[in-house]
Amino acid sequence: MAAHNPPLPPPPPTHPNPREIAEERFILASPDGRFIAGPNSRWEELKNLWFIFLDFFRALRTFHFVGPCVTVFGSARIKEGHPWYEKTREVAGEISRLGFTVMTGGGPGIMEAANRGAREAGGRSVGINIMLPFEQTVNPYLDASVNMRYFFTRKTLMIKYSYAFVVMPGGLGTMDEMFEALTLIQTRKLHFFPVILIGVEYWGPMMSAILRMRDEGLINPADLELLTLTDSIPEAIAVLKEKAIIEFNLRKVRLPTCQPLLGERGLR
Repeated sequence: MAAHNPPLPPPPPTHPNPREIAEERFILASPDGRFIAGPNSRWEELKNLWFIFLDFFRALRTFHFVGPCVTVFGSARIKEGHPWYEKTREVAGEISRLGFTVMTGGGPGIMEAANRGAREAGGRSVGINIMLPFEQTVNPYLDASVNMRYFFTRKTLMIKYSYAFVVMPGGLGTMDEMFEALTLIQTRKLHFFPVILIGVEYWGPMMSAILRMRDEGLINPADLELLTLTDSIPEAIAVLKEKAIIEFNLRKVRLPTCQPLLGERGLR
């Protein structure tokens, strides 16, 4: 007689990571995800166009009175007390003293540090946030902000109002924003606004890759004039003065008057 083998007990239930669940649901339901996932119904595409219009419309109304900006890019993951956080506060303060409005992605980390530095220096501080289920929450140092549904509308608007870009250490999102600006400048869609990378050791490997592109003939050597790599805040500020303020003849003027009947309001 064959021995009776009792059935094996079922495996213990697995408990998926709540963050993984949130990320998966966001990918399936996010406006970006729906828009780029291929053809949709005509009704869905019409709704996409409407929400894209709303992204731009709300931002154009909000930022019409901000004046010339310098946009600061950088990681959302760097916390208060980190050397890069504190350096960003200092850089943003100096940018504000030049008369620029400091613009960021409106979130935590380097973005918070830049908005905070501008606020502490008595300057104007604005942000364009992106709705995400993780990392991205609006920081408390903003005079004006909008929440974007789409990454591409957000990037476009961060570039639209800026006469220069300061790039602090960051990850893929920071590099995406930086190369978006560089590509628009290189292809003459945008004026030759300065792009300043702060962090010689951090950005050095990337600059080596860019220099190889030049050596291989893949980019024009003149394109490197767009970039300044430095650890020096005074050098960064000198570049802003020379290549933004002087180059584009920026001067302090009265900003456009708000029209309360249109629901407009300026910054503080």
